[in-house]
Amino acid sequence: MDSWKAYRDFRFLWVGNFFANTAQWLQLLSVGWLVRDLTDSFAASGLLVVTVGGMTTLPTLIVGPWAGVLGDRVDRRKLVMRVQTFMAVAAITFALVVQSGRVEWWHAYIYVLVSGVCWSTTLTMRQTLVANTVPRESLVNAYASNTLTITGTRMIGPFIGGILITTVGFTWNFAIEACLYAATVLAFLRMKTPYYLERAADSNGSPWANFVEGIQYIRKQERVILNLILLGLIPNVLLHPVWFMLPVFTVDVLHRNADVGGYLLAVTGFGGLISALTIASLGFGANRGLICLWAVLASSVAVILFAYSQWLVLAMVLIGLMSMAQATFRTSSSTLIQSLVPDQLRGRITSLHMYSQGFVFMSSLAVGWLVDLTTVVVALTVVGVTGTVLGLVSYLVLSRVREAR
Repeated sequence: MDSWKAYRDFRFLWVGNFFANTAQWLQLLSVGWLVRDLTDSFAASGLLVVTVGGMTTLPTLIVGPWAGVLGDRVDRRKLVMRVQTFMAVAAITFALVVQSGRVEWWHAYIYVLVSGVCWSTTLTMRQTLVANTVPRESLVNAYASNTLTITGTRMIGPFIGGILITTVGFTWNFAIEACLYAATVLAFLRMKTPYYLERAADSNGSPWANFVEGIQYIRKQERVILNLILLGLIPNVLLHPVWFMLPVFTVDVLHRNADVGGYLLAVTGFGGLISALTIASLGFGANRGLICLWAVLASSVAVILFAYSQWLVLAMVLIGLMSMAQATFRTSSSTLIQSLVPDQLRGRITSLHMYSQGFVFMSSLAVGWLVDLTTVVVALTVVGVTGTVLGLVSYLVLSRVREAR
């Protein structure tokens, strides 16, 4: 936590990200179990439960790249504050709909889609702001410390949310989510960006020209970034729906309820927390590219083993290991990319790096269909085996990643 202690503005960013990410994980848990309860008698219940989680990432396909362009043209901090204020209003509105007792499963889809547009915008900006609040020499430590706001909140939000669902219902989860978005805005109010670099005069062209500039940068100047984006398709698209299958896995395999589903999602946060603390304390060593490749393989194998873990403790250990490998990949690839990118392109390159997450909805549809067609165990096995095969191919083909430092 050296960066957290040394830089005041990074502390405000860290706290704001902590609140925003807690809200996001609380929402993921809540809408998944809400849709499961509302569609329990449906033949396509598994498909609907899995895809509602993937809906959050769908707007990334359209909004994501332009959010990066916008973030390189306007004040990133103020943009996040405005979007998070809107989300606070949307969350409290949905809480009132749930409380009314008239909520339908498609209401949850609309809410998650609106949330996804906002998430696709703010996630890029909140990642980019890390480099604007610390100097370059502290970037690795700061990014690893910032990862704690993702992994740590995945422990807290789902743990509390699962208990609240089983005791008082869903309404309070969405009300708390609204409060967390408001708290994000308050944290960002006092934050400054002392390491933000003014854009060059030739970067003030049209938004389309700015977008093309970002594409050309990774295509011609830094091809390793393009390779990392392609590698990220495995953990960010193929393996990501594993989180959305947890409600189905909890009921069908473990024969437990939402509180245990919350514990499983919380354990994924613990695995990521261990990864982030290790990287923040010790760094990466000599080769971040190899770490990315090994992390992809480790997370894929963990999914296969998790599919056949009918004992709760074993399931928690394996899903934690999978999450630890996922967090290691994301921290390694993010810091490697951020260390290569000039600040005037940072928003655009960050949005392109995260663009693959927009395809999660498509992979969720396929996985959800497979769950209903077969079983959740078969679906998890197929996902894990496919990830392992693609990870091995990537290791052999992506030489630039293997050599990246």
